[in-house]
Amino acid sequence: MSLFRRRERVVPGLNTAALPDLIFTVLFFFMIVTHMRQNDVHVQYQVPKGTQVEKLASKSAVQYIYIGKAGDTYQIQLNNDIVTLDELRQRIMQTVQQLDDADRERLIVSIRADRDTPMGIVSDVKQVLREASALRVHYAADEEVQEEKEESKTLKK
Repeated sequence: MSLFRRRERVVPGLNTAALPDLIFTVLFFFMIVTHMRQNDVHVQYQVPKGTQVEKLASKSAVQYIYIGKAGDTYQIQLNNDIVTLDELRQRIMQTVQQLDDADRERLIVSIRADRDTPMGIVSDVKQVLREASALRVHYAADEEVQEEKEESKTLKK
């Protein structure tokens, strides 16, 4: 004879009515926040480190030029296509001519070159940009952290 009776406890069911709303809210959040890449990079490049790095204020009128290795040679990529210097000149001139005066002044060409790219190639690209009247050039770089600076100084000694 027991003094206490055992009761069978029933676990209440989980209310899943709000679950679809939660899933759609999270999906909507990621759709808004995610930045889709406009260009597929066909060349391999590793951006050099810089000490005085600034972000671009407006990315609406930016043309990206990638310079890096594709196989054994260095290649130039404009948007999604591998181009030669002559093709680069023609396409930049077409882009500049298609823009109106206000957008022409805001046009920025961002060069994302591999850190081991020969300076002759970068110089040739800069000359082509001058000839095409694309005078605002931005060089992409990652910011060098203070610890990396100290490491490189100790390695040089």
